[in-house]
Amino acid sequence: MAIIAVAGRKGGIGKSTIVGNLAAEFAAMGRTVAALDADPQHSLAEWAAQGQGMLAGCVEKVDGGAETLPVRARKAQKEADIVLIDTPPGTPSMAYQAALTADLLLLPCGPSPMDLLALKEALAQALKARAARRTKRPRIRFVPSKVLMNTNLGRSLHSTLKDMGRKVLPPVGQRVAVAEAVAEGLTVREYAPGSAAHMEFEKLAKAVDKIASRS
Repeated sequence: MAIIAVAGRKGGIGKSTIVGNLAAEFAAMGRTVAALDADPQHSLAEWAAQGQGMLAGCVEKVDGGAETLPVRARKAQKEADIVLIDTPPGTPSMAYQAALTADLLLLPCGPSPMDLLALKEALAQALKARAARRTKRPRIRFVPSKVLMNTNLGRSLHSTLKDMGRKVLPPVGQRVAVAEAVAEGLTVREYAPGSAAHMEFEKLAKAVDKIASRS
């Protein structure tokens, strides 16, 4: 149905966390999911290997150069309703190939000024890929990530992102349950169903699904 990539020039903004938990939410919707780990560090694959959760059955490593990613994504699309791509930070070529391939590109951003600077770079690259495709794809959406709502930066992040001229999806907070779930090799849906963290990812997934369904 759709290829969804998660990208960003900066590490530590929650790309792998978003990919893994979106995979679980889409599976709960009845979708078949393939999650491609295109980060050479393979954080997503290591997370999946920590336990016997749903990620163990859908995460695939993407090794080789950036040029291998489109081929792997198209192959996965033949077998899955949703293909999620986790891209590495600081590797423009891989993120660019993901943008050339994806129907929807999610750009997570934390509240710090450095996060916002990196987001602008990621957005510029995404728009370059869209221009190369000569289409309106990938659709681009910002995702407020690791948000602490008890801080001024956290509270103002949504409006800051909106001012950059792109649509903003529901935020994901920085919560202990997320880290605990990763340590167990589980998604938040599996580890802490009904928790605030789970509700956030469920809300995000519904918003993403609404866009993906139009692809």
